[in-house]
Amino acid sequence: MRVAIFTAELDRDGPGVLLRDIRKDDAQVLAVAGVIAAADPDVILLTRFDWDFEGRALTAFAKVLARSGATYPHRFAPRPNTGWLSGVDLNGDGRVRLPEDGQGWGRFAGHKGMALLSKWPILTDHARDFSGLLWADLPGATLPKTATGAPFLSSEALATQRLSTTGHWAVPVDTPEGKVTLLVWHATPPVFDGPEDRNGLRNRDEARVWSLLMGGQIDGEPPPDAPFVLLGNANLDPQAGDGHRAAMAELLAHPALQDPRPTSAGAAAEGRASDTVAWDQAGEPGNMRVDYVLPQAGLEVSGAGVLWPVQGDPARALLGKDGRGASRHRLVWVDLVLRGGS
Repeated sequence: MRVAIFTAELDRDGPGVLLRDIRKDDAQVLAVAGVIAAADPDVILLTRFDWDFEGRALTAFAKVLARSGATYPHRFAPRPNTGWLSGVDLNGDGRVRLPEDGQGWGRFAGHKGMALLSKWPILTDHARDFSGLLWADLPGATLPKTATGAPFLSSEALATQRLSTTGHWAVPVDTPEGKVTLLVWHATPPVFDGPEDRNGLRNRDEARVWSLLMGGQIDGEPPPDAPFVLLGNANLDPQAGDGHRAAMAELLAHPALQDPRPTSAGAAAEGRASDTVAWDQAGEPGNMRVDYVLPQAGLEVSGAGVLWPVQGDPARALLGKDGRGASRHRLVWVDLVLRGGS
């Protein structure tokens, strides 16, 4: 079973624009499809993919993938928190409007959403969505404060603000060797805030929720069914960047998980072998590892990698113009050997 995460950056500035681009065979859309087809995962999480109510963009993109040789008849994409207007002044500027007062930052409903695509049936009736969990209700949550130590979020905001920027889902997939549960998320970037560190603290708690869930420490939520695989865009590197790096290091070291440390020759040539995103232009923070596939401890891993060919490799063309035409992020994959009945 090949499991993959790809932050495809297929998000646009308005509703319906992605669907338009897919239908006209936009160059980026085709490049993203080419990357996925080359990696050929059995199940893939796409992040930064605009959601729409009827799933038209995802259906249209699945047709593009099929033309590229990658067929995914099973798809799961509930409404994300991004662009979901809270109705409350969350950032304290005296106004209630998108994107600042969305449950997750987004210019419109579903902006920068996420979706699961699978070659095998997704057991949607048994999926669990933790995206409605309030940040204040997370055990041990660290909520932002002002310089004077007062709560940064108003009491009304605390009673409204969800933890998940995009979503936290536990989604079982019916593989030929039995059920595998995928734990997926896409966290907020830990920047673009002020001294209160609102985004940084939220990003940290978005990673912490998995440790709490695996430990049965979230009220009313049993631990995930085994076997499971945790995957997503944490927007957090354990060694670099402005976020609370220790939170990612702790998750990577969790005894219920294993870290195959996928690498690539392309990343090694341009930074660290384990990097998954090329933030290498002026004004960007530098290449980092922010996209993860972390199988449950004890699962047999037969391979892992990041699709990042070196300069001069013919496969480099998959990445599109200047190595960024598909996405600045790279597809990350892990191969698992499943045993019947597992």
